[in-house]
Amino acid sequence: MKVFAASAFAIGLGLMAVSAQAMPVYPVDKPASNEIIRVAQGCGPGWHRGPYGACRPMYNCPPGWHSGPFGRRCFRNW
Repeated sequence: MKVFAASAFAIGLGLMAVSAQAMPVYPVDKPASNEIIRVAQGCGPGWHRGPYGACRPMYNCPPGWHSGPFGRRCFRNW
């Protein structure tokens, strides 16, 4: 029993001495990488998230028009 207690105490001291970093330090003054391409809500260009989280196409109507039901058609403003 003494050997178990001594080894548990030694392991505990050893674990306290170890310095671990959960996140490495990143220099603040370094510019952001150009390898990251930002897209709208993860759906890609021309798409957006719908009410239930699925990707849907964006329908853009010209000035003087508005989108109809479900955004699939353009109707003239009156």
